[in-house]
Amino acid sequence: MTPVDRQRDVPLGVVMVGMAAVAWWPAFTLGAWGEVFFDDILGFWAASTAAFVFVLLERRPVWGRIGRAAVLLVPTAWLVLNFLVDEDSDDVVTALVDFAALLVVLICVPFTLWVLLRIVWPDFASSTTKRRRWLIVAVVGGIVVIAYVLGLNQAHFLTCDDFSISGNSLPAGCVQGS
Repeated sequence: MTPVDRQRDVPLGVVMVGMAAVAWWPAFTLGAWGEVFFDDILGFWAASTAAFVFVLLERRPVWGRIGRAAVLLVPTAWLVLNFLVDEDSDDVVTALVDFAALLVVLICVPFTLWVLLRIVWPDFASSTTKRRRWLIVAVVGGIVVIAYVLGLNQAHFLTCDDFSISGNSLPAGCVQGS
């Protein structure tokens, strides 16, 4: 490997490690507790909102920015809906909030990560091969899936004490003792 190749691989490694480090915990909590915790949701909201402002201020044609900005606003729309919708609302309104949450997870999280990556590394797409971009997606996606499965199976390698000493609530099915 030449020094130029090694220099090109360093940002890819940083991107891969950084995305995996951010993504594993929400996936684990979804597996262990059956939900993503509010601090992860609000952290994602903050990142998507900052990316939204950046996209609006970019020096690009307005029509290219509007679509990206709209997708980045979905987490804010979901948050606003949660303020406006009462827990006693009818099924249609509750379904709308649940649908917005599904959009956030399936579309907005990967899209926001992509936008943030492009903000930090503007020439990412042009300086990396499609194969390397898919490698990042595969590695981070694999870690997310494995973290979720680990959360589902936390009782096989963690105890209730592990959760309580770390300041977390006890997930269903945690095992007492060592």
